Amino acid sequence: MIVFGAKQIRRIWHDDQWFFSVVDIIGALTDSENPRDYWYRMKQREKESSGIELSTLCRQLKLVSSDGKAYPTEAASTEAAFRIIQSIPSPKAEPFKRWLAEVGYQRVQEIENPELAQQRMRKLYQDKGYPDDWVEKRVRGIAVRDELTSEWQKRGIQDQKDFAILTGEISKATFGLTPADYKKLKGLKRENLRDHMTDLELIFTMLGEAATTEIARNKNAQGLLKNKLAAKAGGSVAGNARRQLEAKSGRKVITRDNYLIDKPKRKLPPKSE
Repeated sequence: MIVFGAKQIRRIWHDDQWFFSVVDIIGALTDSENPRDYWYRMKQREKESSGIELSTLCRQLKLVSSDGKAYPTEAASTEAAFRIIQSIPSPKAEPFKRWLAEVGYQRVQEIENPELAQQRMRKLYQDKGYPDDWVEKRVRGIAVRDELTSEWQKRGIQDQKDFAILTGEISKATFGLTPADYKKLKGLKRENLRDHMTDLELIFTMLGEAATTEIARNKNAQGLLKNKLAAKAGGSVAGNARRQLEAKSGRKVITRDNYLIDKPKRKLPPKSE
């Protein structure tokens, strides 16, 4: 559950994203004594006014009720929940509507001037307490990643599963860990792995991906198999550089450290390779 004001909103992790109980959202953003009836009437009103069936935005997922049992409940993803909130004629919903309008306006600005997106990204990380030097590496890493994925798309890689496979190949060759294993090492669950990397981890991630882009381009790799070979080769460039640094510095690059504010940072115990 999450809490909005004094109201609890049930949620469930499904298909790699959060889904929220629509009835609970209605109860939190209106003064209705019967949120289910309010939701029913709101769907009718929206259908009559715009022709949109709000129920099509929802999924029937089992959520635990007040009696401790799980029942099929209309639940909406974050995107769908925001759309539903736009149809709630309640003063409590106005702050959300204004925020959505502001975000939409910012997105239009970023399309006209892409530099604004990077500026806002930097500020977002800075507001979360990340050091400025780290932020610059993270922003640069995003640009390197974007260049790589664009190159993959040109070479016939379209499916998200294939993107994950290739990313895994680079990570294994660079760090000896898949992204899933790396997240487990750092004690992460749904958090973004790269948001919890140290400066050096980010640098070697960038090197592996930049090298993969260069190799795929120069070798004219086409299709998944050829790009897997390029990914392994690119990751090996970064992996070899990582091992050389570790040998010279006497310190491991791979670390359990993370930026989770509610957990103490942990050091990776020494180990031989």
